[in-house]
Amino acid sequence: MEDTTLPMSTSSNDLAELGGRKLVYIRAIPASDVMGDLESEFGDVELDFEADATIYSVHAADGERIALVGDRDLAFAAARQYEMNPVSVH
Repeated sequence: MEDTTLPMSTSSNDLAELGGRKLVYIRAIPASDVMGDLESEFGDVELDFEADATIYSVHAADGERIALVGDRDLAFAAARQYEMNPVSVH
């Protein structure tokens, strides 16, 4: 039987190899954490949430943010719709 225990220190590359492109991580974050990123990336945009709101960040196995969603259930449903396997991280 193969040992599937992860080492104590696991890099983002190790996680990417473990889950492949189909594994995504969903994490609750304060909207204020990403508002600056969105404004610098997209310019003057109108955001449909308050700075103190909780939003959900969807990340690829390598840590790259691939989506921001306003609702946890919707984040999981969207990931599954694109044939990804979502897991929650804290």
